[in-house]
Amino acid sequence: MISDIVGWLFAFFIFDPFQAQMQQHVERAHLPVEIVRQSQACLASQGPLLIERAAGDYGWAAGTIVNIAIGRTTPADLLDNRDAHCAALVRVLNGNSGERV
Repeated sequence: MISDIVGWLFAFFIFDPFQAQMQQHVERAHLPVEIVRQSQACLASQGPLLIERAAGDYGWAAGTIVNIAIGRTTPADLLDNRDAHCAALVRVLNGNSGERV
């Protein structure tokens, strides 16, 4: 029960705003369709993993929420940039929308 609440709080405070931020970047930058698809694939695969981690590790969830709230960590830092889909999204969120890293 508590893990469900922590997972919900993490989704509410971190993941949902992150999805909204990604959508704003996509709309503002007029990104290529491929990057949009990669970003959606990244969020679809990483979102449930992050929420599951938060539900299982309350300390990590609380620390992550606080660090994002104070600007020490960005939501992009939570993504696995070894995943090709997530690497594209991380580049977009860091301001390198069309460049290869």
